[in-house]
Amino acid sequence: MTQQTQQTHDPGPATTTTMAAGEPGTPPRPAPPFPPLAEPRPLGEHRVWPRTFHDRLTAPLPGLKAMARFAREGAVRPGPEGLADIPRLPYAPAPLPRVDTRTLAVTWAGHASWIVRIGGLTVLTDPVWSRRILGTPARITPVGVPWESLPRVDAVVISHNHYDHLDAPTLRRLPRDTPVFAPAGLGRWFRRRRFTRVTELDWWEGAELSGVRFDFVPAHHWSKRTLTDTCHSLWGGWVLTDSDGQRLYFAGDTGYGHWFSRIGRRYPGIDLALMPIGAYDPRWWLSDVHCDPEEAVQATLDLGARRMAPMHWATFVLSAEPVLEPLTRVRTAWEKAGLQREDLWDLPVGASGVLD
Repeated sequence: MTQQTQQTHDPGPATTTTMAAGEPGTPPRPAPPFPPLAEPRPLGEHRVWPRTFHDRLTAPLPGLKAMARFAREGAVRPGPEGLADIPRLPYAPAPLPRVDTRTLAVTWAGHASWIVRIGGLTVLTDPVWSRRILGTPARITPVGVPWESLPRVDAVVISHNHYDHLDAPTLRRLPRDTPVFAPAGLGRWFRRRRFTRVTELDWWEGAELSGVRFDFVPAHHWSKRTLTDTCHSLWGGWVLTDSDGQRLYFAGDTGYGHWFSRIGRRYPGIDLALMPIGAYDPRWWLSDVHCDPEEAVQATLDLGARRMAPMHWATFVLSAEPVLEPLTRVRTAWEKAGLQREDLWDLPVGASGVLD
């Protein structure tokens, strides 16, 4: 069992701490991976990939009828009433927590950008510190952690190449020898920008850095950055596991589907799942590629994860749902599922959760 000693729901302090409650009643060891994990790939390995990954799609991309309906209805932004709650979006920047090599801690910078502390490493997920990304209005909450407040970044993981997850201006701030873990086919994008330590992985492959294993896992999504590169690189999530077995799942961007239960079997004992809950309306347009809050809770159950931290909301207006709706719906879904309230780490932007 675990005991949460500080909570981060509104109102409350900006750090969540979960500590072991002692040997009696501690959870049993998770089942072994099925199938067993692959041997780690060499860091920085240069590989030849297929020209396209269209065969990995779990749903067809929108056709002409869908595009015509989208153009006709045009409901991709909330109306004035849906934007009225922007001042109420949870934002509570605070100093990064102190950690040691046996601490798992996460700090939400906004959208899908996290500062993950695991196994003594500081890892950034899909870092976007820019005020604006291509094709969207400016961010509606500030970045939760100033760039100059970051410790040395030991690694970056990228889920896919969409502009709200792969931000060139942010990545230019990093030293070019920063280790980057990227989906298959995306390494050339980094090498063109003179990054020298890029490791590309296919689904179900992993690599190790300083005792932490980085595994790339499937997602229900797609990739595109220009008019001519649709699905030319892969997309997915990441499972990070330290030498003590603490395990974090970063979903990246994904719809709901069969992959979650398979990921849970392959990587049992996930301590924390970072799950997207926003950018879901209209469902006819987005259900194949973005979870809604209820689906995110179900995906967490499918994974067998002990805790969930919502993300991919309260930062950029990408779809039509009211800006505060993802939070209210995920809290309701979590309660309806009969899950412990303290295991929903619904952090404000800028806040942290710590697992000792």
